[in-house]
Amino acid sequence: MAAVGLAEATGAGARTRDLSELSSADAPQFGGKSASLGELLGAGIPVPGGFAVCAQAFLEHLQGAGIDAEAMAPGDARRAIAAAPMAAATAEEVRRRYLALARAGGEPAVAVRSSALGEDSEQATFAGQQESLLWVRGAGAVCDAVRACWASLYSDEAVSYRAHLGAAAPRRPAMGVCVQLMVDAAAAGVMFTCNPVSGDPSVVAINGSWGLGAAVVGGEVTPDDWLVSKVTGEVLRATISPKHLEYVPSAEGSGTVCREVEPPRAQAPCLDEDALGRLVALARTVERHFGCHQDIEWALDRAGELFVLQSRPVTALPQRPRTDPPTSALALVMAKFGAA
Repeated sequence: MAAVGLAEATGAGARTRDLSELSSADAPQFGGKSASLGELLGAGIPVPGGFAVCAQAFLEHLQGAGIDAEAMAPGDARRAIAAAPMAAATAEEVRRRYLALARAGGEPAVAVRSSALGEDSEQATFAGQQESLLWVRGAGAVCDAVRACWASLYSDEAVSYRAHLGAAAPRRPAMGVCVQLMVDAAAAGVMFTCNPVSGDPSVVAINGSWGLGAAVVGGEVTPDDWLVSKVTGEVLRATISPKHLEYVPSAEGSGTVCREVEPPRAQAPCLDEDALGRLVALARTVERHFGCHQDIEWALDRAGELFVLQSRPVTALPQRPRTDPPTSALALVMAKFGAA
């Protein structure tokens, strides 16, 4: 699946922009996640094509509906944002951008993910605290998913994290949204361009499981994990875990379902030697582009093609001890989703 350019298909839009048109300079308008994806596309790194909705569209949504979210209880703000109809101009831009993704016609499946201002920066990460919706299909459903992302700015977890950040939190919380073509993942996971437990910069730490990454994010499976030398490509440590569940597209065409993995495959590694080597090379390329250690979400599609789904700076690392402690899948997940 190649990255899709949409600008020529949709025309200029005040509230949306093709991901390929974004760079790090656009983070204040579109959020860190969307800006990072634009940087990756500009560097020739394989990223699913898509578009971003700017944070101004969210602020217009609040204004148009008369919602003073900061003065409301988080739950009330969340419900009000989700219930208010999207402005017609924004909905039309989203619809045109979405339909332009379907070059061959039809309604493509997309991931709709939050991209809050201040998110995925070197100072903070909101990973796992705001909404991501997978395998969304249809223009109306995409608009609903965008509103769900906007509403998740006032999830209990996100509000608590902003309070934890204090002065480092955005003065006026706002939410951009990223819409990307779905990868039909045979396997997916996370990798760090250093050891997230010890801080060792000479290795890539990789974890993964069958299907979409939702089972790992939700803590429903213990993923396989590897520690691989950046220099030699040697696998320094490997732990293969029983991965008894996987998330796959629903047979109905939209949404996902969780299913059991048959025993032989559940016990087998989700990545082979070739895929591990390609992931390490990809990790080095991403790290070199951004100039700092990266926390990267990846997916391997059923044709064997690798994609980067997002990349963010590693926000907190320990001082490296004299000997590295074991890097477990649990440690990786804790490093990824713990507060920085």
